[in-house]
Amino acid sequence: MVPRPPDTLGDPSPDDAPARLTAGTVDEPRRPDEPRRPDEPRLLDTFGRVAKDLRVSLTDRCNLRCSYCMPPEGLPWLPNEDVLGDDEVIRLITVAVEQLGVTEIRFTGGEPLLRRGLESIVAATSALQTLGGGTPETALTTNGIGLAERAQGLAEAGLSRVNVSLDSLDPERFARIAHRNRHAEVISGLAAAAATPLAPIKVNTVLMRGVNDDEGVPLLRWALDHGYHLRFIEQMPLDPHGAWLREEILTVDDVLQRLADGFTLVPMPSKDRGSAPAESWWVHEHSSPDGDLPEPTAALGRVGVIGSVTRSFCSACDRTRLTSDGQVRNCLFARSETDLRALLRAGASDQELADAWRQAMWGKAAGHGIGSPLFLRPNRPMSSIGG
Repeated sequence: MVPRPPDTLGDPSPDDAPARLTAGTVDEPRRPDEPRRPDEPRLLDTFGRVAKDLRVSLTDRCNLRCSYCMPPEGLPWLPNEDVLGDDEVIRLITVAVEQLGVTEIRFTGGEPLLRRGLESIVAATSALQTLGGGTPETALTTNGIGLAERAQGLAEAGLSRVNVSLDSLDPERFARIAHRNRHAEVISGLAAAAATPLAPIKVNTVLMRGVNDDEGVPLLRWALDHGYHLRFIEQMPLDPHGAWLREEILTVDDVLQRLADGFTLVPMPSKDRGSAPAESWWVHEHSSPDGDLPEPTAALGRVGVIGSVTRSFCSACDRTRLTSDGQVRNCLFARSETDLRALLRAGASDQELADAWRQAMWGKAAGHGIGSPLFLRPNRPMSSIGG
């Protein structure tokens, strides 16, 4: 029996909803020289990495139309019957945590706050026990619209952390980037989340050349003043209209050069980074004339920059991904998927689901290959894969 489709909230409005699309799925191919997988419960790959961080997309729908993510008219949404129901999502997360060694779960979209059952999914996830006997850490990546009303409930459900996307402090510029006039809702969502145990809140920003690249210093000053942890992210080739050009992105070095106009940045030790994607710097007011670097204890705060393109962290990647229609992706840029939804709805056991997931991750490539002549963009846009 096909489960009841999940409820979503808010946009898209009727005139935003384009024709629907059903995503195709393909089993992960095996390399001819692929070694035999060892008898190990965790999500290993042939390069020695272990996936412990699960990204779960709860919907491909969004109530913004950010220019680097989707066109102003939106995209074809998945039919409701193709999207995993709440019970199906919880079952697959349970398999990941209790059988595959996953210890962190981040809920993404589209916009995950459009999912009516989000609090119940978070609560069920927080009640699980990892292979090590602990509680899985849960996090949310959101555009912040609706967070003001739900932050407290999400914290009470067991959510650990939240990241909010914000690309401009100027409401008019925000509207030009997102094609929606909802800046005030994002700001109020941030403030509401900061007043809960979810604090400190991380803010994600994409600086784009000629669009908002003059806002690096003001955004960082604003974040420091409000106690938010700001992270700048290099724009990746995930836009559906194929307009991304490597030579036009703002790189890590470009971002740091702009921030140096307003602050002195002191690198944090690389050992503190682990598998985290962001490189981090202590932020200080400009150094004294003698040029001595300030002590970390005197820092105003910290800032991160995620160089997904120019400083990739593929060799330390510990992520696995589940799309809203039940496909496992072993990389954000993967060109193939493993269909757990079909197995689940055909009556597969937890063991069979776990084995399929293990095999999908075993075939993970060494890296995303951006910059290689052989690089191919993923066959889904970012909103359909999940952030």
